[in-house]
Amino acid sequence: MKYLKSVVTLQHDEAKFTNCGMCVTVCPHRVFAEVNGKVGITDRDLCMECGACAMNCPFEAIDVEKGVGCAAAILMGLLTGSEPTCC
Repeated sequence: MKYLKSVVTLQHDEAKFTNCGMCVTVCPHRVFAEVNGKVGITDRDLCMECGACAMNCPFEAIDVEKGVGCAAAILMGLLTGSEPTCC
């Protein structure tokens, strides 16, 4: 499920990525995938910013701000009865 386009805070450091696959295992929205032995981000906009990937990355190669961007916009929209917005 995609939330809002181009607002997610998910970042990864290619130099620290080791293709261990932990992010693939813990991500509930399949943001990460292994293709031909290399792990990468499939679609950044699928990220709900839960932080599971960053918390479980043994090499600190992933950074995401939990509770901001898409997730915060959706929650605020639900709480206020308005459309999700990042403004």
